[in-house]
Amino acid sequence: MKPVKIAMMSLTHGHTRKYYQTLKENPKLDWVAACGDSPDVIDLFNRSVTGIPCYASAEEMFDRHPDIEAVVLASGNSRHMEQVTMCASRGIHVLSMKIPTFDMDEYDRMITLVDQADIVCQVELEMHYNPVIHRIKKIVAEGALGKLFAFQATNITLSPVWAFPWQGVPELSYGKRVPLNDHDSRFRGGALCDHPHIFDMIRWLTGSDFEHVFAQVTPNLRTELEVEDVLLVNGKMKDGTTFLLDPSWSRLEERIPVPGPGWEIFPKRMEVNMALHGEKGVLMADCFGPNVYHNGAPKDRYTVRYTYFDEWIGMVDEFVDCIRNHRQPQINLRWHRKTIEAMNACYESIRTGQPYVWKEGV
Repeated sequence: MKPVKIAMMSLTHGHTRKYYQTLKENPKLDWVAACGDSPDVIDLFNRSVTGIPCYASAEEMFDRHPDIEAVVLASGNSRHMEQVTMCASRGIHVLSMKIPTFDMDEYDRMITLVDQADIVCQVELEMHYNPVIHRIKKIVAEGALGKLFAFQATNITLSPVWAFPWQGVPELSYGKRVPLNDHDSRFRGGALCDHPHIFDMIRWLTGSDFEHVFAQVTPNLRTELEVEDVLLVNGKMKDGTTFLLDPSWSRLEERIPVPGPGWEIFPKRMEVNMALHGEKGVLMADCFGPNVYHNGAPKDRYTVRYTYFDEWIGMVDEFVDCIRNHRQPQINLRWHRKTIEAMNACYESIRTGQPYVWKEGV
């Protein structure tokens, strides 16, 4: 199979650095260029990656490399619509970060653009390529747990705001400045906007969609943020499965501009844990469990070295296969739309103080 000529745009998302090794070493890819959103971003890229030219604008990158077939949109949430529009106009395939947009009208325009351009648009939800998730899905599909009654999951991390400031700006993270509610000085655009995975996973594992959600926020751990950092969501799926989801920034961090060793104050910078309760039994899983903990630099702090499978390999493999075989990936815009709807519904529940209930047939 001919390698796909690929580029990266913006370089401001928290997952940016995770792509560097995959894009350089995956034989199915030919990484040809990148573009950064600022001189500082470009300088950091040039100090991290050698042999890949990095440009100050996407236009210059595309003009200099007309052979680019696909891009990774490693950008803030508010940039995705303009960048998908740019790529669709050039027939360039897209691997988008995990939040295409929270504006559902904009989301539908994005779907139309992708359809009209006949390009692949895959949404980066790398949890689907985690081996623990594969094992859970197999166990559920085989009926080992019987009918599922309840699903509990955490997607808790430290906050990326200090390294990726757009995530602390409501207009850039959520897309506009919307107060959490009439009695709260904070705005939409915080931890919830960073953690779609568990909202997606319950849909994936149950094969059902949301019936209702009820969400609440607490006072922030980080009082200087104007977006939420701790919240809890419960509700029920249309198949009757109840759930409790925690998508918080509840792991504290050193506030450094570039993520690195010692960033964690608590040893684990993230935890994705699940408990599935069925009529035949209960399954509990730590999706990022097999790690090595050690005392190390820079502060002789108890830190973590991740040893789990690199989900980006499987995700990129599917992206390439979809491009070469002209098919849409499992996590495409249409599939992911209902996950984003559910996250918006959580914000609506926080605003009203009441459950958000989907209308019959929707």
